[in-house]
Amino acid sequence: MKRRYLVAGNWKMHGSLSANAALLDALCARAAEFPAVELLVCPPAVYLESVQRRLAGTPWQLGAQNLSEQTEPGAHTGEILGRMLAEFGCRYVIVGHSERRALYGEDDARVARKFAAAQHSGLRPILCVGETLEQREAGQTEAVLARQLDAVLAHCGIAAFERAVIAYEPVWAIGTGRNATPEQAQAAHAFLRGRLAEKDAKLSNSIRLLYGGSVKADNAQALFAGADVDGGLVGGASLKADEFLAICAAAQRLSE
Repeated sequence: MKRRYLVAGNWKMHGSLSANAALLDALCARAAEFPAVELLVCPPAVYLESVQRRLAGTPWQLGAQNLSEQTEPGAHTGEILGRMLAEFGCRYVIVGHSERRALYGEDDARVARKFAAAQHSGLRPILCVGETLEQREAGQTEAVLARQLDAVLAHCGIAAFERAVIAYEPVWAIGTGRNATPEQAQAAHAFLRGRLAEKDAKLSNSIRLLYGGSVKADNAQALFAGADVDGGLVGGASLKADEFLAICAAAQRLSE
């Protein structure tokens, strides 16, 4: 079964009203060139409303970068409920990004609760998993990926992954300009798909696995060509229209 490529832009803590407008106008102007690719941008939460308006009537979809693990309103200052994101037209939300894990103390259990909270609100979580350089050099890549994935499986069950995406993001390649080789990316993706197949072979064949970690125009096609790689979660390059569009074009070529 041919899985549809997904190219998602994670803007992280970047943007302004004027810069966002210019970027989105450029992206929307060429969206029709990528009919086989699902297109997604994940801006900072304060820009969701303005980005939603800009994307209206275009193929681009809207996602969020984070949400609370809570499922009901309450006294959680600074947090954002999943249903609030859904109200602004978000279809996806990133959970478990390495920056959330490393800088804000989100452990596997909390990531699993956020995954569940996303689905409770009708959002599709993009579950990020990945190892540090030290873990890779110690030969622990598969053990780390298994631990991160198994925490969500234990909390939510295998069926929950029918409405989810997984992004393999080697921590050592995020924002460093250093990316995994196509062979390294494919090996990690194959391991993740195989891990899911142990519980549900049909589901494991249909779930989309994205690569993230210094994806650029000049390496996207080689990375996406892996049999188990179904697109990318793109960081810095998603802030540059020409670069991001070239990444989308790479996915489109592979789809044809």
